[in-house]
Amino acid sequence: MSVSAKQVKELRDATGVGMMDCKEALQETDGDFDEAVSLLRKKGQEVADDRAAVEADEGLVVTAVSDDGHAGAIVEINCETDFVARNEDFQSFADTAAERVLEETPDDLEALESLPYEDDVTIEEELVALTGRIGEKLTIRRFDVLESEEGQIISYVHPGSKLGVLVEVHGDGKAEETGRDVAMQVAALEPIAVTRDEVPDEVKEEEREVAREAAVNEGKPEHVIDNIVEGKLERFFEDHVLMEQAFVKDSSVSVKDMLDDADLSVARFTRYALGD
Repeated sequence: MSVSAKQVKELRDATGVGMMDCKEALQETDGDFDEAVSLLRKKGQEVADDRAAVEADEGLVVTAVSDDGHAGAIVEINCETDFVARNEDFQSFADTAAERVLEETPDDLEALESLPYEDDVTIEEELVALTGRIGEKLTIRRFDVLESEEGQIISYVHPGSKLGVLVEVHGDGKAEETGRDVAMQVAALEPIAVTRDEVPDEVKEEEREVAREAAVNEGKPEHVIDNIVEGKLERFFEDHVLMEQAFVKDSSVSVKDMLDDADLSVARFTRYALGD
């Protein structure tokens, strides 16, 4: 059966699938539009099933923040190659998924995939369809939502969208400008906590054990080892605790000093690096 260019265009506009695939689907279904859509979705599922065991460690980290700044979402979506990560359809899907997460705050990945993407298509269905169009394994790996009644959520995505950060800031200072500086700090120096009190006890003990073993192996006198251990733990805090890190834009001050001057504080942060 022959199909018109208009029919092919309508199917392409509805599904985003290539012109030749749309034409073949219409020919196979004798021009039935709904059947052609269903056929293309089935083919997308077949591609997804075929690629299920393949590693997908490229992709994007994207964020979305509400207009009032009181909520933010961060999502990691994976594909097989960096080439696909630069695909406009893939990027558009990632951005829309982040917006849906922000709007609906799902409890888990299953709930996220059940959210509406657009019209009567769910995020999972669109992901399968996109898999069929692109021909690579695509997965939503993880997401997080930060909400704050009193503070502001600031986002930063590093160029290339492989690394993203959400930060919750409070205070009367310039939250957008200073919060972005903090988010960039988190992206660059990868702190493990806002304050030293938030560092898990097991992490502190592990650092103490490593420092003690090193001191013993170096033949340090027993009476100075405790001081050496605590000194190294202090340096660990300076390197890995946000408030105690040197500020990346001015290493003569700590992040805490910078925030105090800006009349702001940080409550928490979330950092996603692709594949972590």
